[in-house]
Amino acid sequence: MNDLKLILICLSFVLMGNFAVSAQVLSWGDQGNGTYINPVLNADYSDPDVVRVGADFYMVCSEFHFMGMPVLHSTDLVNWTIIGRVYDRFEFDPAYDTNNRYAGGSWAPAIRYHNGKFWVYFCTPKEGLFMSSADRPEGPWEPLTQVVAIAGWEDPCPFWDEDGQAYLGHSKVGAGPILIHKMSADGKSLLDDGLTVYTGPVAEGTKIMKKDGYYYLSIPEGGVEKGWQTVLRSKDIYGPYEKKVVLETGSTTINGPHQGALVDTPNGEWWFLHFQSVPAVGRVVHLQPAYWSDGWPVVGVDLDRNGIGEPVYVWKKPLMNGTSEIMKPQSSDNFDSAELGLQWSWNHNPVDSAWSLTRQAGKLALDALYAPGFLQAKNTLTQKVIGSSGQAQVELDGSQLQDGQLAGLCLMAKEFALVGIEKKKGDLYIFTVVNGMKQEKKIKETTVWLKLLISAIPKQNQFYFSTDQVNFKTMGANFHVLSGNWKGPKIGLFSFNQDQTGGTAVFDNFQYTFN
Repeated sequence: MNDLKLILICLSFVLMGNFAVSAQVLSWGDQGNGTYINPVLNADYSDPDVVRVGADFYMVCSEFHFMGMPVLHSTDLVNWTIIGRVYDRFEFDPAYDTNNRYAGGSWAPAIRYHNGKFWVYFCTPKEGLFMSSADRPEGPWEPLTQVVAIAGWEDPCPFWDEDGQAYLGHSKVGAGPILIHKMSADGKSLLDDGLTVYTGPVAEGTKIMKKDGYYYLSIPEGGVEKGWQTVLRSKDIYGPYEKKVVLETGSTTINGPHQGALVDTPNGEWWFLHFQSVPAVGRVVHLQPAYWSDGWPVVGVDLDRNGIGEPVYVWKKPLMNGTSEIMKPQSSDNFDSAELGLQWSWNHNPVDSAWSLTRQAGKLALDALYAPGFLQAKNTLTQKVIGSSGQAQVELDGSQLQDGQLAGLCLMAKEFALVGIEKKKGDLYIFTVVNGMKQEKKIKETTVWLKLLISAIPKQNQFYFSTDQVNFKTMGANFHVLSGNWKGPKIGLFSFNQDQTGGTAVFDNFQYTFN
């Protein structure tokens, strides 16, 4: 046993000494005994930012080319559910209608609360700086305002000083430098060209706060896979700034622990949420204990005694008034509601006239629009992979498919894998596309049940199908879809036609369980 494992095991026993061990041991998140295991969100909530309002915490994350940005809620920083969405589509560029902005869209947002309202800012790499605000985090959120039409900006954060003056910090695509602008009080326009306040090694993702007379810029440096968290401080918002590295991989296996939110609790504790890049899932969210010493935040635990904190594996949950229920983001959906579950997001802009939850009550109808291939298909409906292993299953009625149409269940990132029904010359075929290879088998039945097994073992994902909902057969080879286009892999439902526009796929009883 190496020294690090011994330290972590000993630490876990110390922390858990006053708590009964839960009968159900979870692999991540809330352990049900007053402790948690990182990650607290084992899903692709990339570039997370968090704000506290009263006793509640609200989180947003980058969604890139998926529609749209979720708002999550927690009362303890460990258990999170989705409560709203900032936007549903991008109207400012037709490329989002033609599936031509993979890896574009919303990068590294910031959420703040000011003057009785919630504010969200983000940049897209080609179109500029955008913002929205809302009286309630659930929404409705006002239509997006394009604050600046410019390419090459990223990772903005607003800040309102005690005198009412508003500022906005951001970096540039390619990660750096950090600039600060004066901003109008309504947050909808910048008042100058900005001043460079810091240039560092891949410096990005700045978050601005003020405490005890100091302005603090919390910034990730060094890149997604191998970076660390830096904090700058100054008595003047324009600097000069002192610098301190506060979190690094160190002797742990948590690569690139950075890009997140430093937040306090009503009880005076401080915590830092950040992501870790895990290719099979995406950028998962970790929670680190923090405190202040000599005017600097101390984050995590300094296991190797070099003066810089390292991520923890297991820790005592934040001290809160009352108790909180163990909760995870939504996943399964029977499509019985008149609205899609908040866990769903469209790949690029949806065509709203081509899908329905009411045409066949209690089912999702996806009309097939013409597309030469899967990545160009409109109305692919997706949700995040959660956990390192799991199972998704859905019922597909193919009785209304037309020739040239393909519909089914997918796992997608930059690469993709498909299972479903295809109609050709009046006949139906069950098919898979995995590892770039297509297999198919003619079937007589019009209704099938499709299953995706997501395994923690590399290259062990597997598709299955059934014609009676009881006996499932494997279909296609084992495969693995990893993160791509800056996003973790997503489970999805698709329907498109390679020959013509036409045909409808009807989905029901989407069930997704995870570990």
